[in-house]
Amino acid sequence: MAAKSQVNLSQGNPSQATIAVRQPGQDNTTRLILVGLGLAAAVAAPFVLYPVFVMKVLCFALFACAFNLLIGFAGLLSFGHAAFFGGAAYITAHAAKVWGLSPEISILLGTVFAGLLGLAFGALAIRRQGIYFAMITLALSQMVFFMALQLKFTGGEDGIQGVPRGHLFGVFDLNDPLAMYYFVLAVFLVGFALIWRTVHSPFGQVLKAIRENEPRAISLGYRTERYKLLAFVLSASLAGLAGGTKSLVFQLASLTDVTWQMSGEVVLMTLLGGMGTLFGPVVGAGIVVTLESYLAGTNLPVPVVIGAIFVVCVLVFRRGIVGELQALMARHRKS
Repeated sequence: MAAKSQVNLSQGNPSQATIAVRQPGQDNTTRLILVGLGLAAAVAAPFVLYPVFVMKVLCFALFACAFNLLIGFAGLLSFGHAAFFGGAAYITAHAAKVWGLSPEISILLGTVFAGLLGLAFGALAIRRQGIYFAMITLALSQMVFFMALQLKFTGGEDGIQGVPRGHLFGVFDLNDPLAMYYFVLAVFLVGFALIWRTVHSPFGQVLKAIRENEPRAISLGYRTERYKLLAFVLSASLAGLAGGTKSLVFQLASLTDVTWQMSGEVVLMTLLGGMGTLFGPVVGAGIVVTLESYLAGTNLPVPVVIGAIFVVCVLVFRRGIVGELQALMARHRKS
């Protein structure tokens, strides 16, 4: 591909013209190198770090990416995403333990349940905007929490414990930590690839238009409610995929997965890493999970420390960590 040239003419003196030549292929090459390094690091991670810790990071990274699809690209702030994450965890755990289904079918059922729940919640919530939308999602999520507390099959405060991991496709024993890790990694990559494709599709461009100026999108003939509902369902389904996978990793589905604190935690991960960026939620999830794991062995109040770090990052990195890095690189290219 031929290089594209940009000519900037100084005012009043054409002789001071500067010619900046950009090589589009260079950006793509850099991205491919970074992606390759990331994949190599992910493949080697269980040999360096505790596999369960890395699996937890991957599950919450997918959860944060799913949430970011809604808030970062559709402009919809949900305070109820824990309902999809935890609801899918319960369905997956019950299907695997009580019904004796295989892990892939159990996770699929949990994902479908989260998608249907997202369809019901979204049909009600998208009728409102702004803080009203957020409060409706929070109220609906609290209903799911109390149902999880009262229903018999959820185990109440004890949750569903001792969930069997089983054999993937009847072949791979997921009780083996390495087999389980690479299965979780594959789930994350599939979910992330789906989000990437969605964002870079015409549908994703319409979502961005709705986020920036919904009245103008309506004037162009787009039925914005349908687009927002579809984005809500897709986000809920991917959150359910993360929750169902997490229940197999820890062999547990509990009330912690459906509390409003879980919804707040995924907001924290997304804002910390960079809302509206693809890799920001992954970075934010890694930081939050690492801090929680590290601080758990100390006498420090974990929520207070994480909250203080979040405040500092919001004040210093207004776009989030990845967002600020991208802005810095963009300024560097322009100069």
